[in-house]
Amino acid sequence: MRIYDIKNIRNIAVLGQTGAGKSNFIESLEYTVGLVDKISNPNDIFKMTNTTMLNTMEYQNIKYNFLDIPGYSDFVGEVKSGLAAAAGAIIVVDATTDVSIGTELAFEAVDEKKLPKIIFINKIDSEKADFDKIIRELKQKFGKRIAPFHIPWGTGKDFKGHINVVDLYARIYDGKSCNDAPMPKDIYYTEIRDMLLEAVAETSEELMDKYFAGEEFTTEQMHEGLRKGVLDGTLVPVICGSSYKNIGLHTTFNMIREYMPSPIDNVSVKSHVKDFSAQIFKTVIDPFLGVLSYAKVVSGEIKSDTEVYNINKKETEKIGKIYTWVHDNLVELPKAIVGDIVVFTKLLYTKNSDTLSTNPNMEPIPAIEFPKEQMLIAIVPEKKADEEKISNALHKLRDEDSSFYWRRDQETGQTVLGVQGEIHANRIIEKLLKRYGVKVIVTELKVPYRETIKGTSDVQGKYKKQSGGHGQYGDVKIRFSHTKEHFEFSEEIVGGAVPKSYIPAVEKGLIEAMKEGVLAGYPVTGIKAVLYDGSYHEVDSSEMAFKVAASLAFKKGMQEANPVLLEPIMQLSITIPEDYVGDIMGDISKRRGKVLGMESLYNGKQTLKAVAPMAETFKYINDLKSMTQGKGKFEMVFLNYEEVPQEIAVKIIEKKRANQ
Repeated sequence: MRIYDIKNIRNIAVLGQTGAGKSNFIESLEYTVGLVDKISNPNDIFKMTNTTMLNTMEYQNIKYNFLDIPGYSDFVGEVKSGLAAAAGAIIVVDATTDVSIGTELAFEAVDEKKLPKIIFINKIDSEKADFDKIIRELKQKFGKRIAPFHIPWGTGKDFKGHINVVDLYARIYDGKSCNDAPMPKDIYYTEIRDMLLEAVAETSEELMDKYFAGEEFTTEQMHEGLRKGVLDGTLVPVICGSSYKNIGLHTTFNMIREYMPSPIDNVSVKSHVKDFSAQIFKTVIDPFLGVLSYAKVVSGEIKSDTEVYNINKKETEKIGKIYTWVHDNLVELPKAIVGDIVVFTKLLYTKNSDTLSTNPNMEPIPAIEFPKEQMLIAIVPEKKADEEKISNALHKLRDEDSSFYWRRDQETGQTVLGVQGEIHANRIIEKLLKRYGVKVIVTELKVPYRETIKGTSDVQGKYKKQSGGHGQYGDVKIRFSHTKEHFEFSEEIVGGAVPKSYIPAVEKGLIEAMKEGVLAGYPVTGIKAVLYDGSYHEVDSSEMAFKVAASLAFKKGMQEANPVLLEPIMQLSITIPEDYVGDIMGDISKRRGKVLGMESLYNGKQTLKAVAPMAETFKYINDLKSMTQGKGKFEMVFLNYEEVPQEIAVKIIEKKRANQ
């Protein structure tokens, strides 16, 4: 593949609801440029994309880097990485259904990145297609930005092309290519064209004056005004077609070429900087190809076998060969230039979001903001021998997927996965088995409860043992009370009742005893212990004896000081459309939580600040999506520990004791 000038590169994300025909749309684009010889029937097989894929195509002297981004909300990490590399987006919409939540989420994600977008209404060839209804719904949801540039010429089995409302000509499909045709007389387009003319007028004072004077815009003025509106986000062109019948795909290429930005229009691309720099936006670990690092080149250029500096890791890497993906094949490139998207292989230290540069003093490119975990699950390997294997596999999966988190919980002893939802979790488990041969079982997630005391106690712990020869003797008197610190220890020994050399053993014995409380064996916190008296034996006393004596005193002291169970409390930030605020607030109360406040956002949404017990949040994302029709999201962080209500504590303690 040859190297293209920066003006002739287009980096386009392709998004859409699951089932809209997004993958079929990509395949139809490949068919248009001659990369495949047929288009699959989307009704024959359902294909759900779960990873962002690069598809590079050459058409009419333009290089198109299409990023096929998953449509399901569980793969939001892929959306973040794909949009970090894109300069514009196409959102594929299904003409046979209502505008879906998936379309809304795609629109919001692209808006958040301030990227220009085009909407492609697909499946116009279906008898169920309703173009006018989709336009109405799009306008209701996204406002006057929605601007149909084309309207369909026929529907269902009579769909044969479209009417270009901008330039007033028709295009008809002859079975292989799209060709210009005279305007049909039976199609009404005046209202839509008037709306486009008004949008053009708003792009400059000169055109506004011309519009009000009743003067016609030239074709050049129309196109310049519309492109300005598309690039600044005030216009979202709508085009239509059928990916299966390859109608509208030639026009899609033309629309991208004319209205979508080249890298030179992108402020994040520094075409004037000579030093090479690039950001890794995606990593794939392939069993045959090794580590593939997908990079957006932000400045300069680089050839194969060149050393670069990882700005984030402060390590030197060597760029081996440089590739792109064409259909299913890795195609080698002679070099990577500014504005392009390329693939590097076998980088040793580089991860997602890292900046590579030939200048070690260059500032890192701002990191991609990946979503925090939405749901927690616990797993165990089916075979105990796979314990070590699973850790290595999870590390590699984390390198690939920056929206996936995992940790070994030291308190519960469980391997905990942080994912974006059920489908994301299933995908991780599937990869563990297929790629790394590790079969895991999902188990009940344990809450890291703790125990403390609310009262005070004054107890004696005495350990005495005689079994021939030297015996064991340790005797301590300790006052226990609650403290905000994890553990406080002091001594008030007078007259050597406990020798100084044994006092550290008393403290150590208490610390070890705090690993298991008296209620249900959970770790203990918030303990203040004052050693004030005791006794010892000249021969039989030892450090071990005083450790045991301290442990006995601790258990007795806890029991007499009103022990209680503590649970972790999480701080939640829940973002939802304002229509659902009442339902969500009610649900938080049912989860023993509290809403602390509310903040209005620019897009008609609200962010609720709340707190709730960790036990009530493990799969909260499932219920949140259900209550908000998939429009809700949340983040949570640990806040503190609070006492468990008595009636709930009793059940937790009984269950723990039954399992011991």
